[in-house]
Amino acid sequence: MKYCSVCGSLTEKRIPEGDNRERDCCTNCGFIHYTNPNIIVGTIPVKDQSILLCKRAIEPRYGKWTLPGGFLENGETVSQGAFRETFEETNTEVEMGELYAIFNVPQINQVYMLYLAQVVQDDYSATTESLEVQFFQEDEIPWEELAFPFVPIVIKKFYLDQKTGQFPLTTHTIERKK
Repeated sequence: MKYCSVCGSLTEKRIPEGDNRERDCCTNCGFIHYTNPNIIVGTIPVKDQSILLCKRAIEPRYGKWTLPGGFLENGETVSQGAFRETFEETNTEVEMGELYAIFNVPQINQVYMLYLAQVVQDDYSATTESLEVQFFQEDEIPWEELAFPFVPIVIKKFYLDQKTGQFPLTTHTIERKK
């Protein structure tokens, strides 16, 4: 950050008094600009042991398959954001279930929070964010065409949990090898 969003003056990187991390600090008004991780919310939309996946119509990973999800917006709960993102990418409403998986992705400052969800109608369709929307059984998942590292992890976990009927909340960390 070069300029303060409060007064427009230049900022400098320094560790504010009482802090332990370098921050962007205004050289004029003293405002400290904190940057924090983005929260990504989404669902694992299911019907009859199939998962509804979306083929991305936007970058990054244009043309790859993923679960519906995106950035949490200000003023909404995590569950509301996951529901909204699912609708925006599949054009169908879901019955929200429990929080199912949390992924920490520290190198890109993101935290993913995924809910189980039941697709209640067969009215899903492509949207401006999805080229295609399709149900897949476990043996039909396009494993080599999945968009992001968390997608195969959570899909495999879902199908394992489906065999036991237990769907415990889990957390994962995805870190790039240096």
